[in-house]
Amino acid sequence: MKQSIQLRLGQHLAMTPQLQQAIRLLQMSTMELQLEIQRTLESNLMLESGDEAEDEAPTPGNGAAEGAMESRNEAATEVEAGGTRDSIPDELPVDSVWEDIYDIPTPYSGPGDDNSREMEILGGGGETLREHLLWQMNLTPFSDIDLAVAMAIIDAINEDGYLSLPLEEIHQGLPASLQIDFEEVETVLHRIRNFDPVGSGARTLSECLSAQLQQFDPDKTPALASAREIVARHLDALGRRDYGKIMRKLKIGEEEMELAAALIRSLNPRPGSQIAGPPPAYIVPDVFVRKYRGAWRVELNPESTPRLRVNPYYAGLVKRADDSADNNYLKNHLQEARWFIKSLQNRNDTLLKVASCIVERQRAFLEYGEESMKPLVLREVADAVSMHESTISRITTQKYLHTPRGICEFKYFFSSHVGTADGGECSATAIRAKIRKLIGTEDPVHPLSDSKIAELLSREGIPVARRTVAKYREAISLPPSNERKHLR
Repeated sequence: MKQSIQLRLGQHLAMTPQLQQAIRLLQMSTMELQLEIQRTLESNLMLESGDEAEDEAPTPGNGAAEGAMESRNEAATEVEAGGTRDSIPDELPVDSVWEDIYDIPTPYSGPGDDNSREMEILGGGGETLREHLLWQMNLTPFSDIDLAVAMAIIDAINEDGYLSLPLEEIHQGLPASLQIDFEEVETVLHRIRNFDPVGSGARTLSECLSAQLQQFDPDKTPALASAREIVARHLDALGRRDYGKIMRKLKIGEEEMELAAALIRSLNPRPGSQIAGPPPAYIVPDVFVRKYRGAWRVELNPESTPRLRVNPYYAGLVKRADDSADNNYLKNHLQEARWFIKSLQNRNDTLLKVASCIVERQRAFLEYGEESMKPLVLREVADAVSMHESTISRITTQKYLHTPRGICEFKYFFSSHVGTADGGECSATAIRAKIRKLIGTEDPVHPLSDSKIAELLSREGIPVARRTVAKYREAISLPPSNERKHLR
């Protein structure tokens, strides 16, 4: 191939590091943004938070600050000379402590903190089910052999409280030197099932519920015998709501069947969930939406948007005509600090614009609830705020609004639409809310089928198919009509 020189003219988009940083900040959640700000504050000496700036120590070269420092030193000297404060003795009495002589100042807790507010310990892990069972095992009078069996059984219990291994496999995994019979392993398992929470260590759902029913007093619990019989032999029929078959098998009436079913529903099929699991994830809203004098106001959360500024003293050390390594180092940090502050400001402005547009379009939801939600897509907001659709997608990811109707994610306000009979549009969120309302007010003896719900929605001018109703019903975690049926 012959080598040659060619001239081509073209255009391409080059993403600068500053643009990449701005895009990355757009899609960060509040918690991720706070971590990024903290990391930048630690790595860039030019940046400082607004709180630090208020408590900033006087900088060298500042005559007024030095004069103020000298005045404070002179005042402190006069106080000590005048004897208005007790002087510190060389030695304290042996039988005394510092707090007996000197007042310990209360540590500053920051602006806006209320002393009456309870302290929250964030990130503290709760007790696991295994730890809870081991604690009870150590309090139970087990022999050494039974203690080894109980330890092996507890290690095989999962987070829901069920055995994750067959009991035969647990028996085979025990040391052969112990010479333990399989019946003894079953006996230890029976004792563990009576630990708190009751039912832990069960192999099946029937065993778990039967262990919980054993805790009830037969003289004070109506239909207890029927409930035990249903759990032992007719649990599948109960799951299908086939009450007629159960009543024929047990030869009981509707009243006792209803009492037995209510008793079984009060049990916990996952006893391990009663023990504290991983710590909860806290949501910090990015925007507050309030109604003030008849108008909806949108404000950024000040806790999620900390104030940053460039340190004026270090910025003053930068010399324009100096090309030394130290000066270039300061210049680079100054430029990075300014870009970071600008990127944060752009993020806050974009967030406020998008939130204001959403509140303006979904005012009916704030006034009347989910059934009044309007259909909205990303392109509509992008056209309203004159931004690209990808930017709207990034700024609405993992962002939350604090409204009078609760904390809602930005994505919650976007939904598809269904055409109505009068030529209008109804959002999918409003349809799901209407389905939830219809099911909530239905007759439990004769629940509404998906076809009946579709017919009722069509009467309101919302033509939807039965399959669409089933899809929306499953999206809001509502069971079908045969599983919602009750005897009375």
